[in-house]
Amino acid sequence: MRFADLADAGRQLAALLPADLVAESVLVGVPPGGVPVGAAVAAALGVEVTALVTSRDDDGVRVEVPMHVTGRQVVVIDDGVETGTAARAVADALRAAGATRIVLAVPVCPREIEAGLRPRYDDVIAVTRPLVRRSLRWHYETFA
Repeated sequence: MRFADLADAGRQLAALLPADLVAESVLVGVPPGGVPVGAAVAAALGVEVTALVTSRDDDGVRVEVPMHVTGRQVVVIDDGVETGTAARAVADALRAAGATRIVLAVPVCPREIEAGLRPRYDDVIAVTRPLVRRSLRWHYETFA
């Protein structure tokens, strides 16, 4: 399955998100690709999505968690999962900040990587779950 672009992926992802989950959660987008996917989700569902502040260095992915996640459930939106490195770091940071339930919502999540993410996330919602891991760019006609 291929998406036209990040906005198309976000619209398709929005269709899979249960209304009660969205209404009761803080939605966060993981930059860079999760921000436009999250914006499309927000537009389709009439909600707000906050961009997480993240950076990469020699020690891995650093995540600056918004204060309003303590005691809340959080839906993490990204453009997909390739290796799971960012998804693991985000989940760990949100748990440490006191999020009560964490759901990963992505257009693409390879099955082999999803298995490793399940212990960190309460649920994983994906439009497509390919058997083989490929570059995220492969899943998009336009990846910008």
